[in-house]
Amino acid sequence: MRSFSNLWFWIALAVLWSTAAHWVIGVPFDMVQRANRGQDAALRDVETLANMHARRLIHIFDVSGIWATGFIFFALAALASLGFVYGLEFAQAVFLLGFPMSIVWGLSLHSARAIPGMEVGALLEHLRWHRVKVQMVGVVSIFATSMWGMYVNMSVNVLGG
Repeated sequence: MRSFSNLWFWIALAVLWSTAAHWVIGVPFDMVQRANRGQDAALRDVETLANMHARRLIHIFDVSGIWATGFIFFALAALASLGFVYGLEFAQAVFLLGFPMSIVWGLSLHSARAIPGMEVGALLEHLRWHRVKVQMVGVVSIFATSMWGMYVNMSVNVLGG
């Protein structure tokens, strides 16, 4: 179950973060850019999609947020224990994918609570800043994952650990 020396893990990491940065609370960012340029259809679509997905996220959290949060933290704690205490590399890899995405989920929920009733100009700015925050989490996550992956690969493959 080698993960950090597997090309598919790194492809999955890149796809995960490019997808997370492109879909800002359910709205494709290219649509946000077109709306910023003043395209009327894109403005209406962004407003509709953002409000629809924001209400959906808020509803999901209101209905099952406590249970979902508990399950996510339990799963992350189990992965962290299996990976970093017991040395299971696959659990380390899944944790390094899942933990930052839980931060993105929290950021998305926080942003979704601010969206309903927001005017279009403020909404576009809000979505842009949300994307910047997601990208910052992604940069830190990719850096930490690559550093840990290099450490694991060097200690196992070079040092024989």
